[in-house]
Amino acid sequence: MLKISLPEDVKFIIKVITQAGFEAYAVGGCVRDSILGREPKDWDIATSAAPYQVKALFHRTIDTGIKHGTVTVMMHRTGYEVTTYRVDGEYLDGRHPESVRFVSSLEEDLKRRDFTINAMAYNDSSGLVDLFGGQRDLEQGFIRCVGNAKDRFGEDALRILRAIRFSAQLGYQIHPFTRDAMKSLAPNLKKVSMERIQTEFIKLLLSPHPEYLEQMYELGLTAQFLPEFDAMMETEQNNPHHCYTVGIHTIHVVQGVCEDKVLRLAALFHDIGKPPCRWTGEDHIDHFAGHAQVGTDMTERIMRRMKFDNDTIRQVCCLVLYHDMGNNVNITPEFARYLMHDVGVELYPKLMILKEADVAAQSDYKLEEKRENHSRLRQYYEEALEEGYCIDLKGLAVKGRDLIEAGMKPGMKLGEALEKLLDEVLSHPELNDRDVLAGKLREWGYL
Repeated sequence: MLKISLPEDVKFIIKVITQAGFEAYAVGGCVRDSILGREPKDWDIATSAAPYQVKALFHRTIDTGIKHGTVTVMMHRTGYEVTTYRVDGEYLDGRHPESVRFVSSLEEDLKRRDFTINAMAYNDSSGLVDLFGGQRDLEQGFIRCVGNAKDRFGEDALRILRAIRFSAQLGYQIHPFTRDAMKSLAPNLKKVSMERIQTEFIKLLLSPHPEYLEQMYELGLTAQFLPEFDAMMETEQNNPHHCYTVGIHTIHVVQGVCEDKVLRLAALFHDIGKPPCRWTGEDHIDHFAGHAQVGTDMTERIMRRMKFDNDTIRQVCCLVLYHDMGNNVNITPEFARYLMHDVGVELYPKLMILKEADVAAQSDYKLEEKRENHSRLRQYYEEALEEGYCIDLKGLAVKGRDLIEAGMKPGMKLGEALEKLLDEVLSHPELNDRDVLAGKLREWGYL
């Protein structure tokens, strides 16, 4: 019999409930992860006891979702959700049940769950309760709905994204019947809030298999909330620098950067501006002039639509704007310092990762030349840090207060003077000296 190592607190909660004459099991994702040898993030417990009966058994409880049967039991400053077996009512909005009905049957409770791998229960007395083949699907690598897939997705459209997300996180295939239902009911995603879509989408993007983006496109999922990605998938790049469509190139770039939220999003959006910018010359070569700026504007609109926070939007848009910068110029230390200033010292390393992944997903045309440029950008970045060169106003030897003490009034002219000094030291870092810069200001007529 399969043995799962339950935490002591979970064992205690189950023991207290069962000694009171009720059933109790660890259930759902914690059972799945335990079978896979992973450390569960949370331990959820299902029970035949009603919420008020659970509350009566423990000293510290919180009514976190009592309307739907959930009571949080606090043990050693950790909360464990204990939920009464239930059957959901009708899902009239395609997301939430209109009502829930508490039942005494574990089977009825497990039947309402989304996927077989999430519909298993366990306690030390009964062992694994697996009524729908969840363990088998874990062994065979399948994501499969409990019961009729169309029913499950019809109840809650978010489960469509959860299916592809679990598939990407685990590297599993989606069962054909489940896949067919996802494709058929994809338009139901329009019933799901953008916040919930964003959460599932980011989990997929940060998974070990972000290339499953292609499956999302094939199933018609991205068409419901990110049609701009579909446009990329359908845009050819007849250009010596490229060997893929914009979309397939993008997927390779996403795979080529580390599992960092800002980087993966920047990789996803870096060429989002190419479809509207594409034009074909007389030589039958496609060109995408201005796609970085157009893409930056599109990225901001998309990310606001998808309810991302302002700081993430700022960083991603900056990387999209500068991802192409320096590919066709002579890289000098001065160019690198200006790029560091424009992007920001902290974000610059991510730009290098994005640029290198971008080039790696292109054709071999001028590949070595591009890699040499990136090597120089890294080298000059490291040299600037080692030498302590001034990259922004904070590093200037002269501060605003110094100019005010010297007689300048706060305002636009003072800001203009500081920006002019910064421009000077970005070109000539050896000039970043208080007396030298004061002399420059006198020379320019500011003092």
